[in-house]
Amino acid sequence: MLDTTAQTLANIAVLDDDLDFRTYLEDFLKDERAYTVRTFGNAAEFFVGCEERLPDIVLLDMKMGDVTGDKVLEQLLTRWPGLCVIVITGYPSLEDMRATFKLKVFDYLSKPFSLAQLRQVLKNAIEAFGLGQTAQDRLRQRLGHAIKLMRVARDWSLKELAAETKLSVSQISAIERGTNLPSIESFLAICRAFDKKPSEVLGSIDF
Repeated sequence: MLDTTAQTLANIAVLDDDLDFRTYLEDFLKDERAYTVRTFGNAAEFFVGCEERLPDIVLLDMKMGDVTGDKVLEQLLTRWPGLCVIVITGYPSLEDMRATFKLKVFDYLSKPFSLAQLRQVLKNAIEAFGLGQTAQDRLRQRLGHAIKLMRVARDWSLKELAAETKLSVSQISAIERGTNLPSIESFLAICRAFDKKPSEVLGSIDF
């Protein structure tokens, strides 16, 4: 079980027409105490629920009677691009996996899967999408990553960027790792080193 200290890491929506399986997932996710969870038995209810509150993660069954999961998935990602979707199916095939991954799903679980597998996939999704983080955490990480990409594109070492900005190597390293948020003065020095406007850099991090 994740040690969350009562912190909610993600809001999860489950779409599956099997009531027993929905109940099983709901009980497990609630026991983890890291998630809020809503379950839906059909696509119509699911989309209404998404309109009311968009989930962070969707667990989507691919076989649901008359409604196929791939059609739901296509509509879901058209309306909310970038949403974290984890596909669940009892009828896995290599062709299905290739088709669903082309639609940019995060991961794929075939039934029966263990709770340990589900827990790991959710952990991976939380880390990949930065869920459960404060706005300041996300800003530090995204800005640090953007600065690192600019440095790599220039083929500069940390030491070379430090010389250009008059900052220390340890300062820049901490900024790039997302450990520290740069001060206004440091940020402006970094922007000048790359001949970038601050608005350009901030606009590139999708924050």
